[in-house]
Amino acid sequence: MTDTVAPAPAAQPPRREYAKLAADESREDYSLRYAPHSFRRWSPGTVAGTALGGIAYLADFAIGASIVFAYGFTSGAAAILAAAAVIFVTGIPIARACATYGLDMDLVTRGAGFGYFGSTLTSLIYASFTFIFFALEGSIMAQAMHQAVGLPLEIGYLVTTLIVIPIVFKGMGALAKVQAWTQPIWLIGLVLPFLVLAFEAPDAWGAFAHFGGTEGAGSGFSWIGFGFGTGIALSLIAQIGEQADYLRFMPAKTPANRRRWNLAVLAAGPGWVIIGAAKQLGGAFLAFVALEAVGKTHALEPIAPQLEALRPWLGGLALPVAAVFVIVSQIKINVTNAYSGSLSWSNFFSRVTHRHPGRVWYIFLNLGIALTLMELNMFAMLGKLLGFYSNVGIAWIVAVAADLVINKRLGLSPPYIEFKRAYLYSVNPAGFGAMVIASTVSILAFFGLFGTYAEAFSTFIAAGLALVLCPLIAWATKGKYYLARPNTVNGPDVAVSDVTATHLCSVCESAYELPDIADCPVVSGAICSLCCSLDATCGDVCRTTGPGGPVILPLPTVRGL
Repeated sequence: MTDTVAPAPAAQPPRREYAKLAADESREDYSLRYAPHSFRRWSPGTVAGTALGGIAYLADFAIGASIVFAYGFTSGAAAILAAAAVIFVTGIPIARACATYGLDMDLVTRGAGFGYFGSTLTSLIYASFTFIFFALEGSIMAQAMHQAVGLPLEIGYLVTTLIVIPIVFKGMGALAKVQAWTQPIWLIGLVLPFLVLAFEAPDAWGAFAHFGGTEGAGSGFSWIGFGFGTGIALSLIAQIGEQADYLRFMPAKTPANRRRWNLAVLAAGPGWVIIGAAKQLGGAFLAFVALEAVGKTHALEPIAPQLEALRPWLGGLALPVAAVFVIVSQIKINVTNAYSGSLSWSNFFSRVTHRHPGRVWYIFLNLGIALTLMELNMFAMLGKLLGFYSNVGIAWIVAVAADLVINKRLGLSPPYIEFKRAYLYSVNPAGFGAMVIASTVSILAFFGLFGTYAEAFSTFIAAGLALVLCPLIAWATKGKYYLARPNTVNGPDVAVSDVTATHLCSVCESAYELPDIADCPVVSGAICSLCCSLDATCGDVCRTTGPGGPVILPLPTVRGL
């Protein structure tokens, strides 16, 4: 948000005024702050449906096919299922935290062992996830347009990038509508090829179960193949961040909606990977069936297997039907990739530069990087790129999950998620240190420094180290680096009669719900989390000078957000 800060006497304009795009929460969607209850107007089912609509991507098809082609069915299927189990287990506590506290993945990471500036690194990791997978999905969409109408791939890459901008620009409301409207088309397109093959090639599944891959791996189980395959599949572990970008809008859990709320969070959070694993195996099967007809290279491109599967029933209509399915699928996922990327870049730059021109401007940064990757043909480097990325992604996600599940239950970290700069240390060695050490060691293993088996199982090394080191460092430091000072506004020891009551920020003079407010000795009153983040002159007095006198907040206001 482009902001102007200048000292002003009473009755003058607010000390900070946000640019129009940044101040419009219908577009911003509270990109850098807590999502207030007043904004969480969707039902649990609507939020879950929107979040699950974002996993319509066909990269699962390509990833599953590349794993099985490289390592054979037995090792490849075991790798896909093992990765899904890890992703599911680590996703449960993260999904519940995001939905409960109304926070995105970056804000949860801050309070779950990383610290205020420590999570800037994870913002970059998450941003790279969104533009890597945008480029991958965009490449698949461009392949479909090339196959259908002969559009050159280079132009197709540009079209796939530009087409999502109007939707992502408008925010969560537009995304929810797009996901709902396109869901029937996607479901029909997803199921139809398998239905055709069930009648036209009933023996194909049996042959697929004995497939030894295209690289001579053989049909038997191989620990090396299993390790490498799991590493590729685990690159999807950061997808929980994109699910969290929707889950933060889950309404408050009440006795009346408790069952629906729990089911929606489970389905839209870690539950995505159940569908994802099925799509990976299904994509590998379609590629196997099409292999002889189209060759290895095209079999890895989802449009070609889709087309070959539909041809027996649809004939000449198979191409347009397959193309429509691929294009719809890729739009559904890439609006999510672009949206989540804009949130992540916003979080990163707001802390580094103390400025925020608005979430929408970072859409163009994210899409520009993704377009460059597409033009460089990153699709051809799919396996190696994803295998490398998963070492960093899993170290981050497992460290956060370890804090939420282990540290908080053992009392090594606060029992709630604190995300505001005013109460956090810059870096918390518990989560941040665990991630850095785990990812460094696993990357060295990935490049073969410790031998072939360590190379194959580098992601397991990352996960194991992060899981052990996060609580170990928290115990060694006695949890000292979680809170720089107690939160006397709405911390766990503070009795709050109404968490939805709003207070005026003394800087921007807008009203925010209590969880988004901190007490600031510099302004001698309440300050919202975003104004606190963007202040470059306060010197962090509130958490560097020791305990001071109490700061009296004004009475709550009923002024709407």
